[in-house]
Amino acid sequence: MTARLMTQSRPADRMRKSLVAASAALGVLLAVAGCGSPEKGSGVPRPDHIVVVVEENRGYEDVIGSSEAPFINELARKGANLTQFFAITYPSQPNYLALFSGSTQGVDNDCPNDFSSRNLASQLIQEDLTFTGYAESLPSVGFKGCTSGPYVRRHTPWVNFTNLPDSVNRPWTDFPKNFSDLPEVSFVIPNLDNDMHDGSVKQGDAWLRENLGDYAEWAMSNNSLLVVTWDEDEGGEDEDNHIPTVVVGERVKPGDHDQPNNLYGLLRTILDAYDLDPLGHSAEAEPLDIWKDGG
Repeated sequence: MTARLMTQSRPADRMRKSLVAASAALGVLLAVAGCGSPEKGSGVPRPDHIVVVVEENRGYEDVIGSSEAPFINELARKGANLTQFFAITYPSQPNYLALFSGSTQGVDNDCPNDFSSRNLASQLIQEDLTFTGYAESLPSVGFKGCTSGPYVRRHTPWVNFTNLPDSVNRPWTDFPKNFSDLPEVSFVIPNLDNDMHDGSVKQGDAWLRENLGDYAEWAMSNNSLLVVTWDEDEGGEDEDNHIPTVVVGERVKPGDHDQPNNLYGLLRTILDAYDLDPLGHSAEAEPLDIWKDGG
């Protein structure tokens, strides 16, 4: 997807920019009036572990309701199916950065990039919490190369931040067999063959079932979350970056949830869960409202 040019001038993107600007302006007015935006942690229960899986380049209708994705649709029935969830822009890499740092960092290129700004992992580490990014086909811990077989750095945003230790960047094979040993927050990035970028929806769905099916079941009874989201839809003039996103966990209220939200809102939710300050545009976003009564 990196070969695709940014298309922010399209009508859908202009409309989304206008909505974001209006939301930000409303936030300022509410703050002046003493209402403000939601407080840190407001309404978001604190899980023991959050695992976020990022898939590639599929729109909502490509996955939800598709016979090619039986496992993901099973998760959507057991957990929260976010029916009005959107990516931020095109191409892929800025969306990963948005989810991880609250900003696209002005990026519209491929690799490498180096930033020193605050991000999800640095916020967690600062509060003595833990983060790990697990990437399939990563050749070694801390690897900073742009590619290695079907691994690509552009899909692992933590590698781009110089204020993080190399130890947070680990191969998928290091994912703990005992899920209690997971960090508070982890990202899982399948390789290009298994994230629906080069492979099919069916192939990506099968990979998820085989590799994270047990964790999904475990999360349902161990105060933890599995989030499966996408970087962007397929693109094109008629697309609006409407992406599938499913959240499964013990404290998640099952069903379709039509709260309009995006990757910044998902970041805000994770930060709120651990009582961490919002990052970048996540301060303008609402956390997900998908929780059972009483959190």
